[in-house]
Amino acid sequence: MPTRHDIRNVAIVAHVDHGKTTIVDAMLKQAGAFAAHQHLDDRMMDSNDLEREKGITILAKNTAVKYHPKDGGAPITINIIDTPGHADFGGEVERGLSMVDAVVLLVDASEGPLPQTRFVLRKALQAKMPVILCINKTDRPDSRIDEVVNETYDLFLDLDADEDQIEFPIVYACGRDGVASLTKPEDGTVPADSDSLEPFFSTILEHVPAPVYDEEAPLQAHVTNLDADNFLGRIALVRVEQGELRKGQTVAWIKRDGTMSNVRITELMMTEALTRKPAEVAGPGDICAVAGFPDIMIGETLADPENPIALPLISVDEPAISMTIGTNTSPMVGRGGSGKGADAKSAVKDRKVTARQVKDRLDRELVGNVSLRVLDTERPDAWEVQGRGELALAILVEQMRREGFELTIGKPQVVTQEIDGKTHEPVERLTVDVPEEHMGAVTQLMGIRKGRMDNMSNHGSGWVRMEFVVPSRGLIGFRTEFLTNTRGTGIAHSIHEGHEPWFGQLVTRNNGSLVADRAGSVTPFAMINLQERGVLFTEPGTEVYEGMIVGENSRSDDMDVNITKEKKLTNMRAASADNTENVVPPRKLSLEQSLEFCRDDECVEVTPEAVRIRKVVLDQKERSRTASRAKSGK
Repeated sequence: MPTRHDIRNVAIVAHVDHGKTTIVDAMLKQAGAFAAHQHLDDRMMDSNDLEREKGITILAKNTAVKYHPKDGGAPITINIIDTPGHADFGGEVERGLSMVDAVVLLVDASEGPLPQTRFVLRKALQAKMPVILCINKTDRPDSRIDEVVNETYDLFLDLDADEDQIEFPIVYACGRDGVASLTKPEDGTVPADSDSLEPFFSTILEHVPAPVYDEEAPLQAHVTNLDADNFLGRIALVRVEQGELRKGQTVAWIKRDGTMSNVRITELMMTEALTRKPAEVAGPGDICAVAGFPDIMIGETLADPENPIALPLISVDEPAISMTIGTNTSPMVGRGGSGKGADAKSAVKDRKVTARQVKDRLDRELVGNVSLRVLDTERPDAWEVQGRGELALAILVEQMRREGFELTIGKPQVVTQEIDGKTHEPVERLTVDVPEEHMGAVTQLMGIRKGRMDNMSNHGSGWVRMEFVVPSRGLIGFRTEFLTNTRGTGIAHSIHEGHEPWFGQLVTRNNGSLVADRAGSVTPFAMINLQERGVLFTEPGTEVYEGMIVGENSRSDDMDVNITKEKKLTNMRAASADNTENVVPPRKLSLEQSLEFCRDDECVEVTPEAVRIRKVVLDQKERSRTASRAKSGK
């Protein structure tokens, strides 16, 4: 069959923070994608604000570099897909793999293969793709290159790789310095026999198969991603499998439900470095962007109108975590960060607080996010949103709050399945790296959450690696407690491992809540009296309302408190007048920490300025009545 030797399509996959985006930066710079005078940021592919803030890749993105071989041959276009390393964004990984012919597996020279490495490698091996192993960060002082290579071989065997896949080439690199070599350097050093990524480029050209096609086959192009443009409308990113796409051409658009319509391509663009440039034609193996399809969805096919043949839809793993997202129902809806003052009236105008606005935004998210599901609930102003994990759902909420939405978020729950008449729940494989002295604390923490230890290894450096299989709901709220128990030194990563029979009741949070019993403004006087009762979350001057959670109780039950109490003025001199009291700084909870903190009868209020935890039922008397009815069994 004919082959296109002028193009290669490859995805870079790895665990979180093993250096994918940094090595793509170096590839772009060394391939001459930018002018010498151009100012370049680090991690150029992380273009999203949230990606830059969190230091992780959330969306799979493509770029293209023109590589000029050293032997003077014709330039070769290398299309590179930078994929997320976090398993919560697995839908992005699966979508990225549908665009390429091989993968580069990036592994940290010190940390070795971790849970998400297993996840992304499993997806590549299932797709029968060849793999290039890149050992990155060889300059780390604690690097252990030989052991990491052996661990990676073990991982391939564990995932049932075939003989061709296990005979992978190995490249050693320091992505930050833009250096790669085929010769193993000493541990903790940058490869000395090279000063560029030339060996990495040549390995890609040699081992990534060039796209093959059938000259007689009709047009087939697979929609793998979506984008939007103010002038062109919705843009579909497609991989051309057979035939040619041309600007102005009429193609058959085969939708997910099997229906077809003929549509004209109004614009065709090819990616060069980080920009898209207009083009006239795209051939087999090309990854291009096309416009002219107002409602096109991921997984659909563009085909020949005379002989339309659909490509298979992109399949993704089932969601494991769900939470309820609804409109803001608190007394402070539509008001500014403080809830009072001059900004309150102007704030109401640009707030998105209605059920219609929230539903429209969730529907828009479904267009580009293949791993998300939105289901109706009994209430008309709330929806159940299902996703891969807590982080993926928290990222969605964070994006919505930055767009001006006010929301009420319920406690994250697991998505169960009925198998052979029994309820099964999702389980995760958790890998924990901790100093030896914290091993007992972590084992005890996992025991409470019904985790069972699967493996334990000691590298002899004072650190222990433990693997647990634990129910997904046992990890809700785990991270904060884990960091506290290991004094901030522990590293934990988890990945979905399947479903197992229901583990029974889990009690993960032992402490109750301090709940405000009236509306008002927090005073230092009240805080001083309450800080002995537990940990407070609010600062002096913060507006609170009845039912809002202002702290964590030191005991297991909830306590209603008056955090707005003021010191009464008197003309009598008090004996303690000269004694000074210090207000302990409150604990500031992020959105993820607030979701972890929630109990079943609590929810999180999210606005552009503030994140507040509150009771689902705000009225104190109503909560008391419900509790007494529950005790009496009525």
